[in-house]
Formats: sequence, structure tokens, C-alpha cells
Amino acid sequence: MSFGRADGRAGQPSTPASRTHKLTQDQKEATRVLAIGRAPVKHGFAHLKNWRILIKLRTDPTRATCLLRALLVLTNIEINR
Repeated sequence: MSFGRADGRAGQPSTPASRTHKLTQDQKEATRVLAIGRAPVKHGFAHLKNWRILIKLRTDPTRATCLLRALLVLTNIEINR
């Protein structure tokens, strides 16, 4: 089972799927697992963008990171409620 890339890093398959190059079942499973983990984060950022919080944020990056993490947790709790 090969989930890695040609350069040794974990992640998506090194060769993208095309009409002539089909993904193996292991590569499809790895892509599916990554997509499942990525979806809540993308949804959280979409909500923050809709609320226009990121436009108004004027602070140092360290504090902004902590604030964004807290906001993402709260939005995920609210969505899953």
C-alpha cells in the first residue's frame, strides 16, 4: 500500500489521475481520507469569510492564529449542533 509521494513525503499521490493514468485503490483511499480531513477546515474558513472577520482582522500573526483556531472550533461546534 503506497500512500506516499515519489519524494518520500506523505500526502496525495505524486502522479495525478488522468484518462490514461488511473489511480490505484490505495491511492483513491488516501485521497478520500485527505478530503475527509480537509472538508471541515474549508467549511470553517468559508464561514469566516462570509462573516467578513478576516477582512477586519488587524493584529500580529501569532495572535491571529490563536483567534482563528478558536473561531474555527466555535463554528464547527455551531454547525454540528
